[in-house]
Amino acid sequence: MDSDLFSRRRAERFAQLLDEANGGRRHHVRSRADGELTALVEVSRRVTAERPTVEVDPEFRTGLRAMLVATAEREGVTAPARAGAAGGLRGALLPAITGRRARARGAILVGVAAGAVALSGISAASENALPGDALYGMKRSTERAQLALASSDISRGQLFLDFARTRLDEAASVRDDRLGFSAVLDDMDTDTRQGVRLLTTVAAQRSDPTALDAVDTFLAGQRRVVSGLLDRPDHADRDRTRRSLALLDAAGKRADALREAIACGLPAPAASDALGPAPAACPGDR
Repeated sequence: MDSDLFSRRRAERFAQLLDEANGGRRHHVRSRADGELTALVEVSRRVTAERPTVEVDPEFRTGLRAMLVATAEREGVTAPARAGAAGGLRGALLPAITGRRARARGAILVGVAAGAVALSGISAASENALPGDALYGMKRSTERAQLALASSDISRGQLFLDFARTRLDEAASVRDDRLGFSAVLDDMDTDTRQGVRLLTTVAAQRSDPTALDAVDTFLAGQRRVVSGLLDRPDHADRDRTRRSLALLDAAGKRADALREAIACGLPAPAASDALGPAPAACPGDR
């Protein structure tokens, strides 16, 4: 992922997607960033359509306004000489330039605003939602927006592991529902694989095991809680839980193998799978 989410090309594509979502003409192009940017467009659509009741802290409003103004100045979006008091922030940030560059720069501001909203009031309204709740879709959209806003693969990997922890909390709330329990654990395992793969890839590419520390911390806590599910008297599906435990064990072995490979100076592995690079054994271990 490009570390600069709001590059010119991404901003222009984001503007196109916003146009299409609001009934504008369809642009017959695609970009590799569409999946990530579509998550932000979806958050914008849900915020407009559902409008959950959230009390926004005045300090957040002030901080958001300052952030948008600073971004406008940095990106060259100028304001008219006089912005009417009734216009507020919208009037103060009205672009004086037109055309494609203006729309792209405007998209940058929309992206910043969408991200800020997604990570503040909206997430606060939906953070405790469970599968089947009205706001659960919003909760998952907010998570996708967080991934789109992440600045590096390490940040994205850590987010995926955080989401796996969240899915585990949700699984613990499911009682006597084998299908629902299994579905949540499926999502949890998917997030686990994604997070581990990103962090092990960074470690292998940099020949630096630091990124594996987050994997180790995650696995220690996650194993303990998943194992605890096996002891519940109302457990929905013990076999399904054991598969998640097996995945955690496999992730731990992969992290350990990568640490050893980095320590003995092996090059980045060419082979890779769902958990990331698969290193060869060090010469002394063969």
